[in-house]
This record gives sequence, structure tokens and C-alpha cells, in this order.
Amino acid sequence: MPGRHVAIYPGSFDPITFGHLDVIRRGRTLFDEIVVAVGNNPSKPQLFTAYERADMARRLVDELCEQEPEHAPVHVEVFTGLTVDFAVSRGAAVLLRGVRNLSDLQYEVQQAVTNRQVADLETVFIVAGQSFAYTSSTLIKQIAAMGEDLSALSTMCPDLVIERLRAKKAAGDPVLRNIASPEGAEE
Repeated sequence: MPGRHVAIYPGSFDPITFGHLDVIRRGRTLFDEIVVAVGNNPSKPQLFTAYERADMARRLVDELCEQEPEHAPVHVEVFTGLTVDFAVSRGAAVLLRGVRNLSDLQYEVQQAVTNRQVADLETVFIVAGQSFAYTSSTLIKQIAAMGEDLSALSTMCPDLVIERLRAKKAAGDPVLRNIASPEGAEE
């Protein structure tokens, strides 16, 4: 009898988008369980703390699971260190990744080959839906930093995320200030 197929969906989710939620929704039909693994991207400053990102993800995933209770359960966890080490510690069969375009695919294939060599973990790719192909957390942060009306983000991320972005902007968050400043754009 085959074992349970647990997928780890790793990312920084800074912030979580409709594209991320689409990958989770579709992945729930393929696996027995999904763990959304909220980590840090060391090459980018984080707008939200790992625990803020996990809280948003947890709320949105819980809502998704309530709407479609017949599909696999999803858990959200914060992790540090290597993704493969976290995946092995959770007994994962695969890493789940969303791919928006050819640039993503090239990077993700390189990561997938490395993860297979390092930890014998396979990677499953879900190609983004057409409406999410150009949405990224980086773009959302740029719009939040430089835009006047954050309701323009309503096609890219849930209201909960927009509310949290508004709060960060109102508080003068340094990550958003740096994105909006001419000096920050050159770095």
C-alpha cells in the first residue's frame, strides 16, 4: 500500500498572493497533505515577519479549506534553514512549486535538480493560471510602496493582505520607504 503523499510548498510569501493560493488549491487535489512552509529569502528584505506571513497564509488557507473540505488538508509552518531539510523532517514526498513563466521554469528546474541530488526529493510544478502569470510579491510590494490607491491590488491579493499592506504603509515601514525612494530603486 503506498504511503501518504505529503507536499511541501515552500516560499517567503511576502506577501501571499492569489497565485500562491491557486497553487495550494490545485495542489490539494494532487496530494494527501500540503504543508505551506514559510521561510525567508536571504536575497530580499522581508516586509512582513515570518510569523505575520504565516498568520496571513493560515487565515487564507483555512478559508480555502472550509470552501473545499473534500480536498487534502493544508498546514502552515514557519521554518528556517534549508528547504530540503525541512521537507525531510516532515516526511514529504515532494516539493510543490508554482511556475509563472520561462524565467521561473529555468530557475525552478535548477533548484529541482539540486534538491533531488541533495535530498532525493522530487519537485512537482504547477503552471500558474493565466490571470496570475505576471503577479509577484515583489510587484505587489512596489505597488504598495509607490501607489496611492491600494485597492488596485484587489486582483492580485486578498483583502486581508491589502489591509496589512495599508497598515505597513501607514506606519512608514522602512522596506516600503526604501522601495519608494529613488535611492532604494538604485540598490
